[in-house]
Amino acid sequence: MAFQQGLSGLNSASKALDVTSNNIANASTVGYKASVTHFGDVYASSLAGAGASQVGIGNSVAAIQQQFTQGNLTSTNNPLDISINGAGFFKMDNNGATTYSRNGQFHLDKNGYIVNDQALKLTGYAAQSGIIVPSTPAAIQISASDLPPIETGTSTSAGFTGVKANLQLDSRVSVPTVTPWVGATGPLYTPDPQSYSYSTALSVYDSLGNPHALTMYFVKTATPGQWQTHFNVDGTSDAYVTPQGTNMTFDSAGKLTSTPVALSINLASVNAALSLPSNASSPMAFNVDFTGTTQFGSAFGTNRLEQDGYAAGHLVGLSVGSDGVIQGRYSNGQTFAQGQIVMANFTNPNGLQSLGNNQWTETSVSGPALIGAPNTSNLGILSSSTVEESNVDLTAELVNLITEQRNYQANAQSIKTQDQVLQTLVNLR
Repeated sequence: MAFQQGLSGLNSASKALDVTSNNIANASTVGYKASVTHFGDVYASSLAGAGASQVGIGNSVAAIQQQFTQGNLTSTNNPLDISINGAGFFKMDNNGATTYSRNGQFHLDKNGYIVNDQALKLTGYAAQSGIIVPSTPAAIQISASDLPPIETGTSTSAGFTGVKANLQLDSRVSVPTVTPWVGATGPLYTPDPQSYSYSTALSVYDSLGNPHALTMYFVKTATPGQWQTHFNVDGTSDAYVTPQGTNMTFDSAGKLTSTPVALSINLASVNAALSLPSNASSPMAFNVDFTGTTQFGSAFGTNRLEQDGYAAGHLVGLSVGSDGVIQGRYSNGQTFAQGQIVMANFTNPNGLQSLGNNQWTETSVSGPALIGAPNTSNLGILSSSTVEESNVDLTAELVNLITEQRNYQANAQSIKTQDQVLQTLVNLR
């Protein structure tokens, strides 16, 4: 009788209403994925096989599937709000258990771990001395330690060591009127400006991260295409810096032909002359490379001054790249990698078991997690200071409510009709 069919239809329509209502309730949930209800018809089994006039016995809910389509991205002011643009999930550490999520609303806990609102830890590859080392993903912990100083001439992180100076020296300038070079002989002594053609300066750093002003003076000589270089540190005696008076030579096209200057600074004497107590390494030794410097018939200019050292610095901020690398920004202007976020994907995401709070866990139906860095294989890219909105289409869900309400009413009507038929039979006399 139609009671069974109508009752199954009522149950299925009620389930569909529940699914749609849940979608609407989570329309503002970050990273939420809308669900749809799949229905299947039901037929009674027959030992003798199916008949040509077999009538179904109702309807059932075949599956409730989540739609892992991309949600819109919304900007925020938190650099640790991270969205996934494309396929994949964040891999979370829940006290040793692994869960997966699309909700990228993260922050730091008291121990420096990147966590979500449920205190689950974001996992990724660790960084060693600013270098990402792919290994077994682990909870990412941001180091609160100060960045140690680097002495000028000892680091290759900048792609070179020592000092690089790219200059333009004016070939038209006259030889200085005061010769030979008159340099500094003690603290706060200014060299005679009539004894050099040009000067420029930059800071270099000792082993403790203390800055020292290195001033370079350029003296044109009477020999065509030849200049002398002189150096001074913190306005102290030129005798504390060797060598002095090294020649820079240029060919007829104005291009540099000489080699870098191997500079040595007696830092102990410099500090003593300035009455500054310091146990920094002495002497400081590094190359001053003038590669790219030219001598043309145009005005003097400093095109670029670089050195590879820096002072100590403390962490002032974080940023996350599209590749998942978390960069720490330090007060000394340096940036160092703190780790790299990893992502996971599944052959059958609909096989994941939902745990609530935007968390899923792996099952035998989903297949094993495929782990990798963002923007590798079929994994998406990350976007910092954004969150992924729910992919619920409210307009469509409200239309679904109307449709499901009509389905419920129609099934109720079939039960009512069957009841009327039975009443008619009962009233026969």
